[in-house]
Amino acid sequence: MESTRTTFEGLSMPLIAQLARMGRRAVDASTEPGGIRHRQVIALNLLSQRGAMSQQALGEMLGLDPSNVVGLLNELEERGLTIRRRDPADRRRHIVELSEGGETALKAAQARLTRVEGTILQALSPKERATLHELLLRAVGADRPESDESGPRLASPPQCD
Repeated sequence: MESTRTTFEGLSMPLIAQLARMGRRAVDASTEPGGIRHRQVIALNLLSQRGAMSQQALGEMLGLDPSNVVGLLNELEERGLTIRRRDPADRRRHIVELSEGGETALKAAQARLTRVEGTILQALSPKERATLHELLLRAVGADRPESDESGPRLASPPQCD
């Protein structure tokens, strides 16, 4: 059997996909029954970083179909992690914001993710982890303004499944 190094000689995407699968499995295994799932954490993180936003804008950032956004937000709202209200300027739109409970749940999830990432990336030194993080930010365009001379910025984060 060929080693990973020779199988993917010069190709990063298969390695990134493999690392993502390993991380996803480890995150799922670390989640308590009834705990917040991957896409819920991503949604809460976006709301924490960017503040209240329209339901449509959140769905676009997550790369989700509008009907899936409604399901996701229903789950988060039922758990008291988000607050959804009508936009006073346009009653057809909903504004979504992180609740106090959502902020608490997000902090707990981030601590869990930090532990999982430490395990998954244990072969890398702290300096190498920082370099990897910077390279990944550049690769997804998170270090560029919304639009610059290098072209449109990729959605951040990538589509949620």
